[in-house]
Amino acid sequence: MKLVTFEAPGAAPALGLVVGETGIIDIQKHLPEAPREMIGLIDAWSLWQGPLQTLADAGAVDLPLSQVHLLAPVPRPGKILGIGLNYADHIAESNMAKPERQLWFAKMPTSARGPFDSIELPKVSEQLDYEAELAFIIGRRCKHVTRENAAEVIFGYCAANDVSVRDWQLRTSQFMLGKSFDTHAPFGPWIVTRDEVPDPHALGIRCLVNGEVRQSSNTRELIFDCFDQIAHLSQAFTLEPGDVILTGTPGGVAGGMKPPRWLRAGDVVRVEIDGVGSIENTVRPEGEA
Repeated sequence: MKLVTFEAPGAAPALGLVVGETGIIDIQKHLPEAPREMIGLIDAWSLWQGPLQTLADAGAVDLPLSQVHLLAPVPRPGKILGIGLNYADHIAESNMAKPERQLWFAKMPTSARGPFDSIELPKVSEQLDYEAELAFIIGRRCKHVTRENAAEVIFGYCAANDVSVRDWQLRTSQFMLGKSFDTHAPFGPWIVTRDEVPDPHALGIRCLVNGEVRQSSNTRELIFDCFDQIAHLSQAFTLEPGDVILTGTPGGVAGGMKPPRWLRAGDVVRVEIDGVGSIENTVRPEGEA
């Protein structure tokens, strides 16, 4: 199934099922007792998976996808976590050593952004960069998860852009500020439930800027894969339904070019992941709609 959080004209945000990538089934219209927010639906998935599958199989579309505004599938995640230096070619272009241990940072929940909304060029920096990434969404509360059981706690997958403000990121040893500017975590366009992604480590991943391919790789190149990441993170703290995990970016980022090719106002950044979907965001000066 493909699940979205959407706004129809004049209506409050709602949850939907995507049919054939062109239509939406309004979940609350057909299942009024179902949770109205994505985190609640994920948390109660064992109760609602069957009825939702029945709806999806029926395929009765309520709205064309073209007539709604897609929000981030989880509009306000409890956690957004990103791993750094997790593809060998990105490590090489960054002139950094391969990490012996997983290198993690947090992005603030206010960085979450819709899959087709604009992203901001900050007033305080011109070093705006893109990072195409596979994201996965945690499906249940868990801690001390083994690698062997890690797949069971993944709810589904999204395409994501770990937008980065490089001078703010690299001026200290802690990446958080440079990774957490408002609007700098667009993801979606939907959550593809894990049953529809047989192997998350065999997916083509690309980033295009104004139609030019800047990044092109495959998730098989991850150094620490999705299951390694869950096993590591869950040793430290509890993972919860709706938490968003960004799995790393391949080579080809703007900051790795000579000279760097930073994003500018008006640039259109597209992230594509085979079997998951695509997001596309236009760069706007901070404060502009």
